[in-house]
Amino acid sequence: MNKIASSEDKTFSYIPDCSDLPVDEDADYVYICENNTIYGTKFKELPNTKGKTLVADVSSCFLSEPVDVTKYGLIYGGVQKNIGPAGVVIAIIREDLITEDVLPGTPTMLTYKTHADAGSLYNTPPAYGIYICGKVFKWLKKMGGLEVMKERNEKKAKLLYDYLDQSKLFKGTVEKKDRSLMNVPFVTGSDELDAKFVKEAKEAGLENLKGHRTVGGMRASIYNAMPYEGVEALVAFMKKFEEENL
Repeated sequence: MNKIASSEDKTFSYIPDCSDLPVDEDADYVYICENNTIYGTKFKELPNTKGKTLVADVSSCFLSEPVDVTKYGLIYGGVQKNIGPAGVVIAIIREDLITEDVLPGTPTMLTYKTHADAGSLYNTPPAYGIYICGKVFKWLKKMGGLEVMKERNEKKAKLLYDYLDQSKLFKGTVEKKDRSLMNVPFVTGSDELDAKFVKEAKEAGLENLKGHRTVGGMRASIYNAMPYEGVEALVAFMKKFEEENL
């Protein structure tokens, strides 16, 4: 593996310039995690892979907005963020990549051709999880499809980001151009205040706002299922907390 772009220098708070990557001539593919749930960044433009196959983990942005699948060789992701219960993975793979030409020793279950040839029924599938995914797909279509979901998600994210940008207590941690619509990390600048906020938010019925253990601070995950009213409630609580703690 060759790491050809990173924003580690600023705690992964931005997406590096990927317009002219030093892609090795003998590289098989270029891999990205399109939406980073921990740090709250999102690729708004796909990298220039210099003709190499693009592979993307889209677990945390699947079905949040329209996607041109022709730009990828492989898109895959766990469904547990936007689609259904944990235990199901969806993979969209270009047909020319479904071959028997795999690394020696690759397990049968990890060969895409195995599943493609068997119609995704090579083994007993997680039927209940797939059933729930089907329900969500129907709901998405009923709501108006991915264009509508993008509008909903942009509206929710704008409400929260606009507040963070004018707050005197809270601060977003991601550069504006690279902000995720799904995951919004923020801090007060004080570990003590961060902990107090998470505790009081939980008491007010606002759950799971503690930031990832490797980052700290807070993180609001506002996936498709989160209604606009939920973000309104969060912002209202943040305003109240700010008034009481400045």
